[in-house]
Amino acid sequence: MVIFGLTAVVVVGGGAFVAKRSYDNSKIVPTPITPEDFGKIALGDLYAPDPKADAYKAAAVTAYKKDKLKNARKGVAALDWIEIKDKGPGGDGFPQANFPPGSNPSPGSNKGVAKTMLSSFGFGAEQWGCLEKLWMKESGWNERAMNRYSGAYGIPQSLPGSKMASAGSDWQTNAATQIKWGLGYIKGRYGTPCGAWGHSQAKGWY
Repeated sequence: MVIFGLTAVVVVGGGAFVAKRSYDNSKIVPTPITPEDFGKIALGDLYAPDPKADAYKAAAVTAYKKDKLKNARKGVAALDWIEIKDKGPGGDGFPQANFPPGSNPSPGSNKGVAKTMLSSFGFGAEQWGCLEKLWMKESGWNERAMNRYSGAYGIPQSLPGSKMASAGSDWQTNAATQIKWGLGYIKGRYGTPCGAWGHSQAKGWY
């Protein structure tokens, strides 16, 4: 039913989907995290498959493709898949977060951090190419990136972004924390970065 409902929204048009998601997100009132939720975060349960999030990702890809096709017909430049936030997003009990003063995203440095973490998740050097391409497609390796269609956030594009709290409370602003969560998500969901990249190539999301 969730997927059917989301598909119906997308059929109305990519713009309507984006507007609805933006409106819904603006109306979210942060609520305290329950002890049960803290337990899930501590146990890493947020790496598990999330059918609702998957449906949003799929609908976002469809909406983006519709907008891209519509703009191409009008001779208008395609809307970028992501937008760069000036504050870390809130939600699920987390307030918005300011980025450290004077800090700027550094995709090159973020890639270096990811390379050093690969082996700790059991991934060999041969997996690097897949990971590099996957997160370049998803976020440009920018820790402040948000998908303007689905609301997914961060380098690995977690949906919602607060799932990354399982890797650290600074998930909104710290690239290393986002990378740590993302590698855990990939391992738990797809086995390897190449497995995740293959799924992304086939479906448009991972």
